[in-house]
Amino acid sequence: MRTPRLLAVLSLVAVGALPTVAGADEVAIIPGKEAIEFKAGSTVAARYVIGPAVAKPYLYPVLTPRGIPVTRPWPMEAAPPMGTKDHVHQKSVWFCHGDVIPEGIELKIKSANKADQGVDFWSEAKDANGPRHGTIRCVKVGRPQQHAKNHASIETHNEWIAPDGQKILDEIRVLHFLDKPQGRLFVFDITLQATVCPIRFGDTKEGSFGVRVRDELRMEKRKDVLGGDGILSNSAGKVGEKEIWGLPADWVHSFGHADGHPIGIAVFNHPSNPQPSWHARAYGLVAANPFGRERSGFPSQKGKTDLLKLDKGGQMQLKYAVYAHDGDLKAGQVAETYAEFKKW
Repeated sequence: MRTPRLLAVLSLVAVGALPTVAGADEVAIIPGKEAIEFKAGSTVAARYVIGPAVAKPYLYPVLTPRGIPVTRPWPMEAAPPMGTKDHVHQKSVWFCHGDVIPEGIELKIKSANKADQGVDFWSEAKDANGPRHGTIRCVKVGRPQQHAKNHASIETHNEWIAPDGQKILDEIRVLHFLDKPQGRLFVFDITLQATVCPIRFGDTKEGSFGVRVRDELRMEKRKDVLGGDGILSNSAGKVGEKEIWGLPADWVHSFGHADGHPIGIAVFNHPSNPQPSWHARAYGLVAANPFGRERSGFPSQKGKTDLLKLDKGGQMQLKYAVYAHDGDLKAGQVAETYAEFKKW
């Protein structure tokens, strides 16, 4: 946690760090009641789904400049033949946490995970009495801001609500969209605000800025489902779940082939964030988790029990990005794009 910066200042910094790119399409952001569209030229490059029926906002689809989706379509759409249907809560690209503890508030509905002390915003667990998970509800959408031909942003306001209906946390989430010839960058600039009560972020692996890659990019080898030819790697040059899971890195990348073309998707962690451990799995999940400690099982957190906290009235700022590109790591300029992002 650190002193928050004004969003307006952040926006100006972002404009200076990411100038107009030659050869990129002109971008536009179009708000709607159910979703916000991000357009590159005449193409809808992504949609940010915010309707009242969703458990939390998510970005789907996410397309490369060639127009190829990089995240899994299910459960938003029917799964393709041999497509996976696990982890219904892993919807394309999202942000939340699996155990958010509102100090001083008695929760009438407990999490389905007995180890949790607070509200589970990660899963979509239900029982006979209804949902046992929290909901992140988008309550306000601002006007789109155009920073350059290839760069626009929009501010949204979210309320984090316990399954019994109590609001426990407010959030301002600014989404930036930058179109580049080789890839598309979506930046999530997040400000968590403890407006209701003090907040502790619980010790769980289930968090926080997550992506579920399309099956063709999965590294897990199974005969009954798609995937198995993908490559999971990180900024330290490590490859595979065993070398990446629960360890720190600047970014984690999934690469493979789909629709006859090489494509990839990277998740970026900003250096100003609390250092995350990566909840990255060979089955297709990539998530940066700054909150997990020893109980999470992350090797990087062995012996650590200090939880990140917010006093009432306090704020925490986090910044992540997802980068969808054509080609491999080199052709997609993943390292170069991260170097630009870290200057924000």
